[in-house]
Amino acid sequence: MKAVKQILIGSALLAVAACGPAQSEVQDEARVEQVETTVLKKETISRVLEFSTTLQGYQTVNVAPSVTGRIEHIYVEVGKNVKKGDMLVRMDQNQYNTTKLTYTNLGIEMQRMESLRESGAVSQQTYDQTKLSYDQISENFEFLEKNTFVKAQFPGVISAKNYEDGELYGGQPILVLTQISTLKALINVPETYFPVVKAGMKLDVTTDIYPKEKFPATVEIVYPTIDAASHTFQVKVKISNPSLKLRPGMYVKTSMQMGQADTFVIPYQTVLRLTGSNERYVYVNENGVAKRLFVTLGQRFDENIEIISDSLAEGVQVVTKGEAKLVDGVRINVVKEN
Repeated sequence: MKAVKQILIGSALLAVAACGPAQSEVQDEARVEQVETTVLKKETISRVLEFSTTLQGYQTVNVAPSVTGRIEHIYVEVGKNVKKGDMLVRMDQNQYNTTKLTYTNLGIEMQRMESLRESGAVSQQTYDQTKLSYDQISENFEFLEKNTFVKAQFPGVISAKNYEDGELYGGQPILVLTQISTLKALINVPETYFPVVKAGMKLDVTTDIYPKEKFPATVEIVYPTIDAASHTFQVKVKISNPSLKLRPGMYVKTSMQMGQADTFVIPYQTVLRLTGSNERYVYVNENGVAKRLFVTLGQRFDENIEIISDSLAEGVQVVTKGEAKLVDGVRINVVKEN
């Protein structure tokens, strides 16, 4: 009897297991999610592109002479404002002085050769050899003068100093000179706006440090390629900074007026993100079935956001409540339409 009972129980369990998936499939087919939708219609918006970025010096140069040796004197300290042509560093002058003496002597010899050449008392070959030597020593002397007496190539501020007087100069720059009267910033703009962002466009730069001020800026360069990973392109912005209130490294916001546009705007939380990627999508009602539609995000307006897609049109119903529990293809019942 015990064996018979076990067989009967086992058969019953198999029957339940066999019925389980079929019942689950019936339940999935019968699944209907209750949602609310919004009928899309175009809205006129004032388009403003806003991006955050970090300021950089318009020009930054490492003061690193092309000669090695002892540093005789550094004329500036960190924070010193300098003008173009100001002396920054004087290197050891031994090699410079030796070359200067040779350069001076060859200069005198070259003048004598010019006189002899005019009178025909020297061969062309001798003249050419002397001229070649003079040109070579002249170029070498100019190089040594530039790298022994190092001057500022543009106006700016000394932002770093790595040596003191008398130290041996190695590979590290002696100074870092940064231009701050003019600054630059790089911003990444969504590829959607590539046709409309042009060099010369005006924009404003703001910072929380000076909340009531706007600093005018100009788009200087629109880089010609699109980043395949982020679908953005880079823009270089030039900022005039005569008051020196802005400084490299500051966190700022940029805003660019793009005029008015007719577009679609929906609640921000309605837009979902595909797991493991940066792709965004919404659900639309397609004859009582939820259909996933990938979109590009545009400008945000507080709790709403612009969505862009070639598949969007006026009259399309976008699910704006209950979207989090949907999957592509599930049946839906619209309990409220806005």
